[in-house]
Amino acid sequence: MNSAYPPVTASAGTLAMALIISSQAPLVLLDGDLTVVAASASFYRRFGLMRTGPGRDRFADLGGGEWNVPQLLVLLKATAAGRPEIEAYEMDLVRPGQPVCNLVLSAHKLDYDAAVGEPRIVLAITDITAAQLANRQKDQLLLENRMLMQELQHRIANSLQIIASVLLQSARKVNSEETRNHLKDAHHRVMSIATLQKQLATTQDGDVVLGSYFAELCESIAASMIADTDNFTLRADVDDSVVDARVSVSLGLIVTELVINALKHAFTDNRPSGAIVVWFRSTDTGWTLRIEDDGGGFAADVESSLPGLGTGIVEALASQLDATVTTMTTSAGTHVTINKG
Repeated sequence: MNSAYPPVTASAGTLAMALIISSQAPLVLLDGDLTVVAASASFYRRFGLMRTGPGRDRFADLGGGEWNVPQLLVLLKATAAGRPEIEAYEMDLVRPGQPVCNLVLSAHKLDYDAAVGEPRIVLAITDITAAQLANRQKDQLLLENRMLMQELQHRIANSLQIIASVLLQSARKVNSEETRNHLKDAHHRVMSIATLQKQLATTQDGDVVLGSYFAELCESIAASMIADTDNFTLRADVDDSVVDARVSVSLGLIVTELVINALKHAFTDNRPSGAIVVWFRSTDTGWTLRIEDDGGGFAADVESSLPGLGTGIVEALASQLDATVTTMTTSAGTHVTINKG
């Protein structure tokens, strides 16, 4: 006997019928032929059925035949024969002119003494329509919120690009070289945030594949900041690493800041061409991000070598990621390495 219930005697069976009939939950007691022996008032009331005498209705004939579900009937027959019981069978109850009900059914065989003989099956029915509707509404709200957030991020990125264009136009009109340089720096800073913002608009919550993420980021930076793409290249060399969205945002900001620094310091009038590589590898214990260029390196004079805003941003972001920043510059170029672990 595989039933979780103890053997039921004839008198106990009468008590079981009484308990089922008075239950506040939709319960049905069936015999081996799937004829209704007893059912709770809540079962008839919940599903709009007419109560008849015991042993007169076959379960498949209840109502307008909406319970005549072949797969369910086969499972109930198998339960009556002593095979595995039904733990959580999901079905949609379809009735003409009424909303579809999402149900979960469980069935268990009661073992009677040999004197009684007839098998009995207790069928419990749970209506999860309201819960399913609530889940669908929640999913719809989450989808709408995600779409609104992406639209907001697109609008922010477009507004930042407009501001950057105004700054660049102003830089071209002023006579002061110092003011022009400050305006260009501001233009680059705004463009870096706008570029990252566009990436955020297309990045879903959860895990982010860094290979495609950095590749698209490099394409966006190159399109907005490198005028001569024939002589200057910016590419990503990234493994199949995956990080969560929060980490990807910090890494994206670090990449944009370091690329701006490379464009500003590594390539001057004396070096009209070159390449920048965004390199990333991860291990079981951490990861390494490196921005490599083959430019002339930072200026040798002390004043030009002082840490700037971009350097401060990179160090702050690396600190948030519990990573360290190392810079190595030679006449052959500069490597800035951010290492964690």
